[in-house]
Amino acid sequence: MDFKSLLFTFDGRINRAKYWLATLGMLAAMIAAVLTLASIGITYGIGNGRYVIDVIGLSASVKFTGNGVSTTSWYPQIVTVPLSLAFAWMYAAVCIKRLHDRNKSGWWLLPFVGATSLYGHSGDMLGAADPYVGFLAAVLFVWGFFEMAFLKGTTGTNRFGADPLAPLPSRTPATPVTYPTTGGRNELRVAYVIKSSR
Repeated sequence: MDFKSLLFTFDGRINRAKYWLATLGMLAAMIAAVLTLASIGITYGIGNGRYVIDVIGLSASVKFTGNGVSTTSWYPQIVTVPLSLAFAWMYAAVCIKRLHDRNKSGWWLLPFVGATSLYGHSGDMLGAADPYVGFLAAVLFVWGFFEMAFLKGTTGTNRFGADPLAPLPSRTPATPVTYPTTGGRNELRVAYVIKSSR
């Protein structure tokens, strides 16, 4: 599976190693993006405030204030929202492919990750039900995390494609072409004839 299909398509299967590699790579890219945007904002004096790229389970943030400039600058919010959407798409693609490897539909991403995200953004509005809903969201998140990060995928082909750990089909080696020889003189004559005909 190439880089483009790993991060931008929702079909196929990936193993645990590719899941971890893609997730940690996205986290590193998010941190680099936040630090780059913050340095641009500070350099041009337009970006005091909080830079956050939050993708459900992955988050990178930096907060800069100083010199009496308002901490509610427009720059951090405007530049981090499109990046958050792009990273969310990539994270969803990786998680769905990992769920496919476990022979689960991509819709399982909603309870595993979506419930936790929804609770994190609106849990304070639940009142008395908050501890129970929070516990349920935590259980779903931990279950989803173990499903995607630690459990082995389905052995062999499943409804989502071939096993990513299956060995490649054996290839028969090409048969070498042999030419009759007579002590090496024919090869030299052929090479001479080809060279002189040009």
